[in-house]
Amino acid sequence: MSRHKPRPWPQTPEPLAVPVMDDHTHLALREGDIPRAEGVRMALDEQLSRAAQVGVTRAVTSACELPDLDPALELARAATGGGVRVRVALAIHPNEAALHAGFADPSPDGLTPARSGHHLVPLVEALEEVARRLDDPMVAAVGESGLDYHRTAEPGREAQKESLRAHIEMARRHDLPLQIHDRDAHADCLDVIAQSATHGQRIVFHCFSGDQAMARELSERGWYASFAGPLTYPANEDLRRALVEMPRELVLVETDAPYLTPVPWRGSPNASYVMAHTVRAIAELWQVSEEDACQRLSANATRVYGDW
Repeated sequence: MSRHKPRPWPQTPEPLAVPVMDDHTHLALREGDIPRAEGVRMALDEQLSRAAQVGVTRAVTSACELPDLDPALELARAATGGGVRVRVALAIHPNEAALHAGFADPSPDGLTPARSGHHLVPLVEALEEVARRLDDPMVAAVGESGLDYHRTAEPGREAQKESLRAHIEMARRHDLPLQIHDRDAHADCLDVIAQSATHGQRIVFHCFSGDQAMARELSERGWYASFAGPLTYPANEDLRRALVEMPRELVLVETDAPYLTPVPWRGSPNASYVMAHTVRAIAELWQVSEEDACQRLSANATRVYGDW
């Protein structure tokens, strides 16, 4: 029996002063994908309705496995959500890229991603499946692509780099922002993007996990950092310093739901409506009013993803 009492779904926060965008989430494509809290699943329509009540009126959901590409586009077309407009980021996740390339290397923590039937599709063909959907009007970004050294060892990491370069080119060709997944791979991620991206490409490090030095590197290149719930965790002082280091015009906000729920609901399932706590943490760190922070974050999101 678990020693930990299941956490409930977070209560709905007070509405934000100005509407904002959740620029990276993972909306459940199937009812079974929705996590349980105290044994209860909250329907996606209810999650989006609460988001609209709070002022999170736009959301970019990431579909980064081959079977999820079309369902995510269908979700965006069908979503009413009580006022939340949903768009999609499409890609092959770096861990998926290694599996499509035929690698399932032991990872440093002993966890090896399982291969499924769709991983029999070669990586180059999986990337083509992404590329041919990028003209869909529901697509707002390419992502998430990048490098993840936590789950993948050599030579799977080389497949991740190949995939990242391909996604950079897709984003450039379709004039779309690129959402970067960077886990335990800061230096290599920066190097690959610096070598392959063109000047002016909109590069977003989603769920930014770097320090002040990395924030300075992003700033020098005009790349964006998107901050999620970990910004509110007591131990993450380096992350808060990185936020302050970033030029405010290069900061975005996200949930990466259903994970990384901000304080005070850490441990509960995450959803776009809970992002209000992260937004308020950003306002406090910037030492500005909630309204000013929301206006800045909203303007930044519109500059990156467009107005829809």
